[in-house]
Amino acid sequence: MQFGRTYEEFEVGAVYKHWPGKTVTEYDDHLFCLLTMNHHPLHMDSNYAEKTTDFGKNVVVGNYIYSLLLGMSVPDVSGKAIANLEVESLKHVAPTFHGDTIYGETTVLDKTPSKSKSDRGIVYVETKGYKQDGTLVCVFRRKVMVPTETYIKERGGEQPGRPELNTPSKSAKSTEK
Repeated sequence: MQFGRTYEEFEVGAVYKHWPGKTVTEYDDHLFCLLTMNHHPLHMDSNYAEKTTDFGKNVVVGNYIYSLLLGMSVPDVSGKAIANLEVESLKHVAPTFHGDTIYGETTVLDKTPSKSKSDRGIVYVETKGYKQDGTLVCVFRRKVMVPTETYIKERGGEQPGRPELNTPSKSAKSTEK
């Protein structure tokens, strides 16, 4: 399984469709709200949402949808990243509700070599999230610093520091009782 890309592997105009999607549950939404101390009743109180909002039900907190899409994009975009440098824009286009399934896709808008270090570059991408019916719900643009192939090779390859499995030797097995 590919996990991220080197600078050379990105092509301007390429579109990565992130899969699988994620069905958002009430639990997911409430847990994210509690972890981030976002106690707005639109997200937490179904009675409030039902009686006082235009939606008539709880809306999933937008930053959860953004975080979900960001996470979905990691295997395709930032799995090898040195750093996420900037989120240039973030737009919540339509509401998401409990039970909606979110899908994402990322388009490579531009890429530029680093001006200060030849072993990395900056990739500029736009990620879109949409629901199971195709409704666009979230769009964001970001810049990611990614390594070149040289950077990866100089630091031990694709999975530096990954331990090898130690198996008992034949002599160790024969002395065990």
